[in-house]
Amino acid sequence: MIEVTNLGKQFRDKQRGIFRAVEGLSFRCQPGRIYGLLGANGAGKTTTLRMLATILAPTTGSATVAGYDIVREPQKVRASVGFLSTATALYGRLTAQEMVEYFGRLHGLAEPRLRCNLDALFQRLGMNDFRDRRCDKLSTGMKQKVSIARTLVHDPSVMIFDEPTAGLDVLAARTIVGFIRECREAGKTVLFSTHLMNEAEKLCDIIGIIHNGRLMAEGSLGDLRERYLQNDLEDIFVRVVQA
Repeated sequence: MIEVTNLGKQFRDKQRGIFRAVEGLSFRCQPGRIYGLLGANGAGKTTTLRMLATILAPTTGSATVAGYDIVREPQKVRASVGFLSTATALYGRLTAQEMVEYFGRLHGLAEPRLRCNLDALFQRLGMNDFRDRRCDKLSTGMKQKVSIARTLVHDPSVMIFDEPTAGLDVLAARTIVGFIRECREAGKTVLFSTHLMNEAEKLCDIIGIIHNGRLMAEGSLGDLRERYLQNDLEDIFVRVVQA
């Protein structure tokens, strides 16, 4: 589970002074459910996810991930989280297998467990045909599968996806969407950020609309439609952020 209470992050900018990227954010993401943070670029989605993944330290508020405090217990949080975005680079000189092995060892997996997990993932994701090919020789879709495998190799209970389909072609994006659904079906806690309305409609059990670092509305798609008397999520979104 992810529990966020009044979470905030401030940055100091030479021109603007203190900039509040996230302010007073509170929400809960439960196992076996997909919670979607829906917002335009610059709304605070990535900053929020990076705080929850312990990449950034919060300025205010608190959060727990899989029962661990993101400030006091960052190592336990990292061991419980898989973080995937299109911005995550692969080491081009490593093969697909070496890349996944590297991340498995970073997570402290013993060799027998690492080998078992790796073989199962490569079979499940259809990666055996290119497991010995260098990452800089892989197609976009193949690279995404490697990213998925290195995210899953330590079998995390919490999955965090930061705009994971941004810039991908249709087939590569479908692979990611299918993977996100599999994580929900496996009972994992899934937090997903996007600015794409159709992805939020297809994937999310609960949608949180974020704007200027604040959570403006929250609920299932049905709840939001009933509350704002709009059927189209884009219309709901515009009404919320322009209120």
